[in-house]
Amino acid sequence: MGMTITEKILAFHSGKKYVEPGEIIEAKIDLALANDITAPLSIEEFEKIGLKTVFDPEKIVFVLDHFTPNKDIQTAENCRRIKEFAKKFGIKHVYDGGLCGIEHALLPEKGLVMPGDVVIGADSHTCTYGALGSFATGVGSSDFTFAMATGYLWFKVPETIKFVCYGKWKKWVTGKDLILHIIGLIGVDGALYCAMEFAGEAISSLSMDSRFTVANMSVEAGAKNGIFYVDEVTLSYVKDKTFRGFKIFGSDPDAKYKNVIEIDVGQIGLKVACPHLPSNVRNVEELNGVSIDQVVIGSCTNGRLEDFKLAAEIMAGKKIADGVRCIVIPSTPKIYLDALRMGFIETFLEAGCIVSPPTCGPCLGGHMGVLAKGERALSTTNRNFIGRMGHPESEVYLSGPAVAAASAIMGRIAHPEEVL
Repeated sequence: MGMTITEKILAFHSGKKYVEPGEIIEAKIDLALANDITAPLSIEEFEKIGLKTVFDPEKIVFVLDHFTPNKDIQTAENCRRIKEFAKKFGIKHVYDGGLCGIEHALLPEKGLVMPGDVVIGADSHTCTYGALGSFATGVGSSDFTFAMATGYLWFKVPETIKFVCYGKWKKWVTGKDLILHIIGLIGVDGALYCAMEFAGEAISSLSMDSRFTVANMSVEAGAKNGIFYVDEVTLSYVKDKTFRGFKIFGSDPDAKYKNVIEIDVGQIGLKVACPHLPSNVRNVEELNGVSIDQVVIGSCTNGRLEDFKLAAEIMAGKKIADGVRCIVIPSTPKIYLDALRMGFIETFLEAGCIVSPPTCGPCLGGHMGVLAKGERALSTTNRNFIGRMGHPESEVYLSGPAVAAASAIMGRIAHPEEVL
């Protein structure tokens, strides 16, 4: 029996020729990630046990992105503690201050994740790196502690659901609309502890920026990981970032899947997830009576150049609606600089947007855009649970960048064609 791409990566990293779903394995870790929320918990456990070394200082990454710049004394103390720990153990990859970006955009940009890797992160959206053909998944802080100490971690090999995408993409539609469509189709537990494998001709024409968004939100369907095949688009992305070798895996023709779902992307329009679940998905045309107080364009899902290009095209020469806060957050300093040089930032500022440094802040209701009671946001972030971005009686709608930009102009949820 053949294996899926996920099974092959896990087999290789556990020193086995063959693994099957449900099997418990111990896999070698290529990279372990934690941030300013999760790393302090892990460091506390590491020090409590009295460990003297980490498994490889080059393969541990700390990104202090959730409350950067520090919003209060507690977050400042957490970051200080992380940096002291990193210095003590010689951990090379620590990103803070002006070097800091949102971790799931930053690590691929820095070439820290390569195809075929096994990556764990003390953050649920670590699955983003599956866009590069790696096995990447979120873990708890205690699992991160074990991996940081030993370089290994146990996994139950997941079953795989394959999504075969065909057809031609409609204008304005991106990976965000695809993954919202899928989550709406299968539900927030539709891929529980499964690998979501994305394939088909329509995927071949999907940009890396969109692939990162799709893989990122696999966890919103309950998946263990989301994963794409390595193709020319992938290789083009990593070619100038490679400082070490990598191994390419692909699914066998006779690999066994839990389910195979075919999707005609030509039937997918612009999507919006309504409160309070990512699976509560509607077509944007159904929601044009919904007014908004805040728009966020950014985060680890949609803070990349592709997103800003779309948003800037819609906002050019227009103004944000009265009473709406539109916050634009480039995911990394490089994206910020590229967006500045390409004129996108100027367009946003002239439209009346607030442009923030890279941060996860508003996505988790931390800072830089916390919602008050009764306020309603349309956001390109990835979660819209009750209280996710602030007050428990606020509401969060999720969309891609085109709908977000158009909605900021109209002051209500809107299709881009309404403002062009």
